[in-house]
Amino acid sequence: MERGDADPLTDLAQPRMHAGGMLAVGVDGCSKGWVAVAIDEHGFVGAALVATIDRAEHAFPDADGFGIDMPIGLLAEGLRAADVEARRHVGGRARSVFMTPPRPVLELADHAQATALAVQLTGAGVSRQAHGLRRKILEVDQWLPTAGRPVWEVHPELSFRTLAGQPLAAPKDSWNGAIRRRTLLAEAGVLLPDHLDQAGQAQVDDVLDAAVVAWSCRRLLRGQGQSWPDPPQPGPDGRPIAIWA
Repeated sequence: MERGDADPLTDLAQPRMHAGGMLAVGVDGCSKGWVAVAIDEHGFVGAALVATIDRAEHAFPDADGFGIDMPIGLLAEGLRAADVEARRHVGGRARSVFMTPPRPVLELADHAQATALAVQLTGAGVSRQAHGLRRKILEVDQWLPTAGRPVWEVHPELSFRTLAGQPLAAPKDSWNGAIRRRTLLAEAGVLLPDHLDQAGQAQVDDVLDAAVVAWSCRRLLRGQGQSWPDPPQPGPDGRPIAIWA
């Protein structure tokens, strides 16, 4: 969040009080930091725009779990099975699933050096888009050990594919794609309000992504979610690596 913006912890659009019970929060990276959407058994609870991932936790202290659209679990070399399986499952939207570079690649700030190392460790280079996520990926990686509740990696396109029962044809940044996704969420009981205060500064597709990640998080808290791959791939730090929906 840029200087001069309101304090991130006050940028909370909460049109109704959370009456207790299960609270699921979905978080998606955006140009201003992170946009978070919270839902419970009855639907939408609130949304927040925060500068750092730990402030999403502070914005919703009653959250029972978080879903995050960002890779969780980094390999020392090779490709994550989660990315490979997710790409297969989303069909025509496969390019929306980035192949997560190994940790040593993400630790290099220079794209040319990162690409050269990626070729050595995976057999392929790393796109500028994937490399551009390095700061947010490492931010989440640093925050995870301190998170006080379950955190799952969730990919929005995989969640929307699960919600719709089939891959979505229209891209999320198109009018048809945005309306289709908002309609799917509403049919699932996640009715997003027309106005979100500061959180409404985020791009439309980022808000929709955060909302469907929250939907998947709610499923996971209920024990209804599934993982790609199944079972998850063991991670080098002991944390299973998978994308959930």
